[in-house]
Amino acid sequence: MHPRIFAHFDLLAQRYGLRGSVLEVGATGTPDTLLNLPTLRAATRRIGINLDPHAALPGIEFVTGNANHMPWLKDAVIDAVLCNSTLEHDARFWLTLSEIRRVLKPGGVFLVGVPGYAENRRRRLLDVAQRVWRHPLPGAAALEAASASTRALIVHRFPADYYRFGADAVREVFLEGMDMLELTRLMDPPRFVAVGRRR
Repeated sequence: MHPRIFAHFDLLAQRYGLRGSVLEVGATGTPDTLLNLPTLRAATRRIGINLDPHAALPGIEFVTGNANHMPWLKDAVIDAVLCNSTLEHDARFWLTLSEIRRVLKPGGVFLVGVPGYAENRRRRLLDVAQRVWRHPLPGAAALEAASASTRALIVHRFPADYYRFGADAVREVFLEGMDMLELTRLMDPPRFVAVGRRR
């Protein structure tokens, strides 16, 4: 995980006072797992779930399993859920989101980070230039072709890589049924980090 992303998650964990039981979807057995955020030292229980088994880390419970179905957790028992760079590798991420909503307590906080894509600024500049110039632009065909794409994080199969998300997906799909507290775009290509609170 990029240190800037780790630091931003820690800032958000501190800002929203994450305490109690914390679940990380896609947790790793490495020092940069989100369950090792300095702010979470006060958490009463830290649980990580991942498809791959991981070595134990002090004070963290690891569960090998698929977050699409977490029957070992009862409804509304988790105070906070963290998930970063995981949903793009989940072929059925909507099932994981449903499980996250199910296990979060009312008032519980969901911090999520995903690789995204952003509005293509070249496209907007081309549109403005064509409106102002009113004549065919020299090299317009090449500019049109270049502006037909948008920058996105590279594919990095782990074990598969299915999706990239826009800010609207984070706001309207990931945080459905929650109050959105904030949404931040970091780095380029973008990564979106959002915070929601379960109603």
